[in-house]
Amino acid sequence: MHVVLVGAARRTAAEFLGGLVLVATVVGSGIMATALTEDVGLQLLMNMVATVLVLGLLIWTLGPISGAHFNPAVTLVALVRGEIPGREAATYVPAQVAGAIAGAVLANLMYALPAAQVATTVRSGSNLLLGEVVATAGLLWIIGALTRTGNGRLGPALVPAWIGAAYLFTSSTSFANPAVTIGRMFSDTFAGIAPASVPTFLAAQLAGAAIGAAQTELFHPRPGRTPEPLDLPAPVHATQLEDQ
Repeated sequence: MHVVLVGAARRTAAEFLGGLVLVATVVGSGIMATALTEDVGLQLLMNMVATVLVLGLLIWTLGPISGAHFNPAVTLVALVRGEIPGREAATYVPAQVAGAIAGAVLANLMYALPAAQVATTVRSGSNLLLGEVVATAGLLWIIGALTRTGNGRLGPALVPAWIGAAYLFTSSTSFANPAVTIGRMFSDTFAGIAPASVPTFLAAQLAGAAIGAAQTELFHPRPGRTPEPLDLPAPVHATQLEDQ
């Protein structure tokens, strides 16, 4: 029992750290980009490249520990499918959100800004919400496809590839993550989002997650009745690994 608890704590800590580093990268690279150039297109490109690179590294390093969810939408889909224990999902989601907020604070401090800010950038409109639905649906579909086809090892390359593409082709620039969205409220910088815009973004992301999960069931149906863990790049929630 002690070993199981230690393993669960380690996985939850990995989710916190992943959320922290991811949001610190998103916010920090946005601050750096606006300091280096006034070209908004170049700013977005710099922000995207940094995010894609760090996301790949985080999935590769933390995936074998926690499954590298870093995203409540991913965790909730896994919970509904029975691919992660309920008690673990209940620790993952708060850890992801807390890590995201800590990441925004860290980025602020690195650039000598007030530790906790309230973002003022309003992101509203049905077009932006549609962009979030598309970005999140694609993310959940890709993760599901990787899992169902036994290609989770490709997660560190293919998941960031989708996020990078969605940065540039969706109207919302692909938040695609409720924890990241909440974290970005705490930095009034390039990557910020005003609190008033957050609830609709979260709703769009959850809708997109449901669509992405449905796509997975349609195109990559489960071969057997036993649910497989939704983990990248290696399964860490399988019963036989629970005590490790």
